[in-house]
Formats: sequence, structure tokens, C-alpha cells
Amino acid sequence: MFSLRAPLGAIVLAILVGLGTVAGIGVAQATDELNIKDGYMAHGYDVVAYFTDGNAVVGNDQYTAEYDGAKYRFASADNRDKFQANPDKYAPQFGGYCAFGTAMGRKFDGDPTAWKIVDGKLYLNLNKDIQKKWLENPAGFIRGANHNWPVIASVPDATLEKNPPAGLTQGPQ
Repeated sequence: MFSLRAPLGAIVLAILVGLGTVAGIGVAQATDELNIKDGYMAHGYDVVAYFTDGNAVVGNDQYTAEYDGAKYRFASADNRDKFQANPDKYAPQFGGYCAFGTAMGRKFDGDPTAWKIVDGKLYLNLNKDIQKKWLENPAGFIRGANHNWPVIASVPDATLEKNPPAGLTQGPQ
């Protein structure tokens, strides 16, 4: 029971957290914002290599770095050092989730072999078939995903599937 002396904001927050828990939403967790597989972002592929080599290159456990709650793996010390100097430049967009899925209001795995750099940013897609669809209008899908990401970033995909938040786009904008 709440005290009548408790600040109104605290009461409202407690009610919202309680309602969210009852509805199965729960409190946002940073892990929902990152697509970490096998302990690494981008399935352990070297995110710098996309930019420097133009290829999807599997990283080496010898060269790792952490950034924004995720562990990254690199093919070389040089790539690790480049990442550490400017992680925002190399980190995949939408927490490493599929850019097409994000534009559709969902959070699907990002396949590190289905990738594209657009305007200096790394985007992953679920697979190469989905990537073909995404490549028909990457700018539109990126706009749709940019619109959706702030709304869905901390929401588990199971919740998005069953009870999507209002205001999401469904594809390119």
C-alpha cells in the first residue's frame, strides 16, 4: 500500500512497472537492445573488416573489445584498436538486429554474412533473401527502422510479436 505522503511520480512509476510486469512486458533490459549470439555482437564477426576489407571476416578470441554492453571480436589487433578509437563508426545499427525486421517493427537475428554499409553505417539482415528485399529500398527501410528503433529497442521480440506498440511502421518510409 502506498503512503499518501509518497510523491505522485513515485506512485505512478510503481503502478506502471506493476502493470508492465503483469502484462508480461517487464522492466526494460539492455540485453534486449543488443543481438548477442555466442557471447559476441555480430556472431563474433569483425565489424571493422566490413569497412576495411569489404568482407565478412570471423574474429579471433585473441582480439576482443567491449562497448556499450556488448563484446566484439576482431581478426587483428589493428582492427580492435580502430574499433576502440571510434566504436560508433563500426558498431552495427539497431543493436545488430536485422534492419529489415526493425523496419517492420520486429527484432530478428542479424546474419553477419548478409550485410551492407550505407552512408558509413553497418546494417545486418536476417539472411540473404531478406537482404535482397531490403536492397530494393535501403533508404526507405532505414527510415522505417530509425522510426521504430526507439520504440522497440528495449522490448523483447516475443512481446513485439504478440503485442506490438502503437505507432510502428511496417516497412519503408
